[in-house]
Amino acid sequence: SFFFFFLLFQSFTAVLENTSNTQARTFIMSEPKAIMLKLKSADDREFEVTKDVANMSMTVKNLIEDLGYEDGSDEAIPLPSVNAAALEHVIKYCNHHVNDPPSRWPDYVDKSEPWGFDADFLKPFKDDLPSLFDVIAAANFMDIKNLLELCCKHVAGIIKGKSVEELRETFGLTKDFTDEEWKQVQRENAWCN
Repeated sequence: SFFFFFLLFQSFTAVLENTSNTQARTFIMSEPKAIMLKLKSADDREFEVTKDVANMSMTVKNLIEDLGYEDGSDEAIPLPSVNAAALEHVIKYCNHHVNDPPSRWPDYVDKSEPWGFDADFLKPFKDDLPSLFDVIAAANFMDIKNLLELCCKHVAGIIKGKSVEELRETFGLTKDFTDEEWKQVQRENAWCN
């Protein structure tokens, strides 16, 4: 064991003696190059991401392992259920949260309102629910639990405290019943009002 470290030290010293100080500092301080992968949306757009970002999706992580892309690939990983606009939002979210510690989420989910990046991330969806639902579907398909929880909690906040008529207006729903059928449903379910 001591002999191994002695040889390692001598080898490292020899490398330093044969390189300039700048080269040695670069050798010591440089980080390994990130492995890049491509994700392909349902509408055939390709997005390049780091392997760490791709691994935030359990679906993509499994595909990377199954396809043998652990060291990268020029071939794109297909995501047939995710459109390009939703994938852009998912990638933006994952790029921001890639280095978050796992312990962050249990505390966050209990908070009443998102803050910081997550609050800003949700702002564009205030008046664009179809896009929010696309991101929810993408997060579900890609199995990105934290993003799915964030977006679903946002929808729950939109629904909370609204009447049936307000929900119909918010989500663009039409009545499935005639007025007479609707009154009958209300009478049968008067106990829940």
